Amino acid sequence: MNDESSCCNNDSDEDVSRNDVRDFYSNAATTAQESLCCPTQYDLTDLSHIPKEVTEISYGCGSPVGRAGLREGEVMVDLGSGGGIDCFIAAKHVGKTGRVFGIDMTEEMLGVARKNAERVAENLGYNNIEFKQGFLETIPIDDTSVDLVTSNCVINLSTDKNAVFKEIHRILKPNGRFLIADIISEKEVPEDMQNNKELWGECVSGALTLNEFLDYAGNNTFKGLRVQKDYLWKEVGGIKFYSYTIEGFKHVPDENASCCKSLIATYAGPFESVTLQSTVFPMNVPVEVAEDTAQMMSSHSYAGQFIITDPETEKPAESNSESSCCG
Repeated sequence: MNDESSCCNNDSDEDVSRNDVRDFYSNAATTAQESLCCPTQYDLTDLSHIPKEVTEISYGCGSPVGRAGLREGEVMVDLGSGGGIDCFIAAKHVGKTGRVFGIDMTEEMLGVARKNAERVAENLGYNNIEFKQGFLETIPIDDTSVDLVTSNCVINLSTDKNAVFKEIHRILKPNGRFLIADIISEKEVPEDMQNNKELWGECVSGALTLNEFLDYAGNNTFKGLRVQKDYLWKEVGGIKFYSYTIEGFKHVPDENASCCKSLIATYAGPFESVTLQSTVFPMNVPVEVAEDTAQMMSSHSYAGQFIITDPETEKPAESNSESSCCG
């Protein structure tokens, strides 16, 4: 766990920005901030076990947990968990055999979340949630221990985005995934806006362009990146800021995969062709690929887009000796 006072050991720009953001959200934990309220829509059935106090200080730009397809027994980490709403929703989806961790740097927000976690546990009949104090750039979670990482309008608050993606990659299990809702700028945010403390807290100053966001994810070896544009949030200084939901997964080569064996991948559409790892896959045209690539194509975001065939094991369907399906 990170020491809350550790961010004050020097006077770097990064630490000043972190302090500003922490102060901003410390106040937001006790007094609702209209400037932070985006039109996030939650499924009412996901909120039935959550105290009203939590929903009143729910700040974000999307609902990643509702789109994540969480399964019973999975482990999820929510970065910048605030009052805990996304953690509380996830707790219901992963069930008593799953685990949910909320990470936040703000003591006031953690206080609200921990207090309400007890009430949520009573309503669910089990307790599978833990809130930890920490920073996005140094997440207090063990290596390769998490199935899903989410965040709701938080990545933009960090001044070291590469470190954030590196940490997400570190804590995810092989083939683990992230699903991030965040504010994306239509173009690079100018320096004068980046120096505006209030706009930092309002998720404007630190917003990335979509290409910048995808580059950070790609440079940290995330695969299967997929983008959904949700809505126009606001326009500041002539720049439009949008809410996006972006996902990707951590592909780790299978040590048991043969380096020499080839499989056949056939792109199933809907486009005429796609390019993956510099190889063009025309629709309905069999292409030879390495076994590890085929495994990647069968997982997470790629699943269903490619038909994978092993020529060595493919056999005709057994004919029925008593009747024929063809009359």
